[in-house]
Amino acid sequence: MKPIYITETPNTFRLSFEYNKELVTTIKRVPSGPRWDAQEKEWIVKKESICYPPGRDARWYVEAFAQWAVAKHFCTNISRRSESHDVVYEIPPMKNFTGEHYMLLNPYEYQLEGVRYALDHKRCIFGDQPGLGKTLQAICSVVKAHKEAAVYGDSFPVLVICPAALKVNWQREFKKFAGINAVILDDKNRDSWHRFYELRRGDGDPYAPVFITNYESLKKFFVSDVKDHARMTLRSIVFDERIKLFKSIIIDESHKCKSSKTQQSKYVEGICKGKKWVFALTGTPVVNNNTDLIQQLKILGRLDDFGGYKQFVGRYCDGPKQSSNLRELNYRLWMCCFFRREKAKVLTQLPDKMRQYITCDITNRKEYDDAENDVIKYLRQYKNASDDRVARAMRGQVMVKMGILKQIAARGKIKAVSEFIHDVIDGGEKLIMFAYLKEVVEALKKEFPDAVTVTGSDDIKAKQNAVDRFQNDPECKLIILNYKSGGTGLTLTAASRVGFIEFPWTYSDCEQAEDRAHRNGQKNAVNCYYFLGDKTIDRYMYNVIQTKKDIANEVTGTTTQIEEDMLNITMNLFQDRI
Repeated sequence: MKPIYITETPNTFRLSFEYNKELVTTIKRVPSGPRWDAQEKEWIVKKESICYPPGRDARWYVEAFAQWAVAKHFCTNISRRSESHDVVYEIPPMKNFTGEHYMLLNPYEYQLEGVRYALDHKRCIFGDQPGLGKTLQAICSVVKAHKEAAVYGDSFPVLVICPAALKVNWQREFKKFAGINAVILDDKNRDSWHRFYELRRGDGDPYAPVFITNYESLKKFFVSDVKDHARMTLRSIVFDERIKLFKSIIIDESHKCKSSKTQQSKYVEGICKGKKWVFALTGTPVVNNNTDLIQQLKILGRLDDFGGYKQFVGRYCDGPKQSSNLRELNYRLWMCCFFRREKAKVLTQLPDKMRQYITCDITNRKEYDDAENDVIKYLRQYKNASDDRVARAMRGQVMVKMGILKQIAARGKIKAVSEFIHDVIDGGEKLIMFAYLKEVVEALKKEFPDAVTVTGSDDIKAKQNAVDRFQNDPECKLIILNYKSGGTGLTLTAASRVGFIEFPWTYSDCEQAEDRAHRNGQKNAVNCYYFLGDKTIDRYMYNVIQTKKDIANEVTGTTTQIEEDMLNITMNLFQDRI
């Protein structure tokens, strides 16, 4: 049993309470005919109505109903709130960026505005919609602060905390955007990682100013001891003294820290405590309700800016949905420590299609390495074969083994891809995922049972139903396709994000698949994500495909030519080992 909530606005009373048939029947008897707001899950009672008898108005009926509900023990008590529509919470425009950005690539104007915000506010949330380049903005922010330390205060060394699947990607992005060699923390450098920073180049800059780890490894690298307390607090955690080296912390997918009850969120809070620069990156800062913000604001050291825990909860987490005074909260976040842009707002600055590859660890490394060694063994025999007939026969065998190598890499990426999918659909966006292997499709379907599929196992009617549901049902967030059945002909413009856990041999097939979303009716820039297994054939294959993107593969790519090309590609890939 819960309270009955009464919110007064200038023109209405809004009532929310736990469902009870007798309560619903009674509220409908109010003369003005209360309206049910399905989205907000509230009953709306108009203040002005000719239906009210003399001497009784909306307030009288609402109060009488509420007191009756409590007296009958349908509700525990009456909770009253007011919502003023006289206050205008106008978000000010983002400030222009000034000076040098120090990136190897030119950021977009809106990205530089985000950098300006971060430099001005120092501890803040980058809340841009996914696909708008939060990673680049964070890198640019810490690099500019370091380069102009006399103005901003130094930001190096930097610690990046991210999901395990994105560690290699962050390392690559620092190199790509800033020319910085970041160090991924692992068991080999567990006790010596700080020495990378102590080494200096001739120009005096640190050799390795950036270190990258994942949430699950925080305890291993940065916690010396956890005292045996019934309830974990910061006081019960003994941190490694080396965390004092870090001047700035970047927390990718910070909504993973939304609960104060998890060890990981406590570790992140302790590592960030007292830091001048803390940048939290998330396109979905609120997953469930406003309480999701509390721990993230604590990590930033910003909760006191909202009056502390009790005041934040009382003001912004009231009501059955624990989300109140939303316009005011949004305004105060923007003014204090948060910015967000949506694709539609910055569309004029974006290309109509953007490609990005995400390097991720595979979970079956030994299986892959064994298969790769097998391929190299065959390549040595093929290279030394003197008989053309024998060489031709072996070529077919090599191609089969190459296919097996791709399949093993694909299976090893399922865990990392699943984490990515969860982040996208949990944020309310739709996603198109392409795969080749039936077992990969089945594994994704098992992880996401509400997804629809278009594969060779689906009949024509089932395929069309899947497409129609994905296009028209707001609750259907994920469609999984294979290239043969779903790579051409379909219109899937309900999504602007396309992911590839596996990819075909030719660029034209990739482009056809991308264009399921990138076609007439698409209102947003399309983001395409290619998942490449770290230290696998994926990276080399992707580079080859992209360099051939100007070739009309549909015309020149017969099966024989493709097989011959792939054999040459394979020979080049392993040339140092055969």
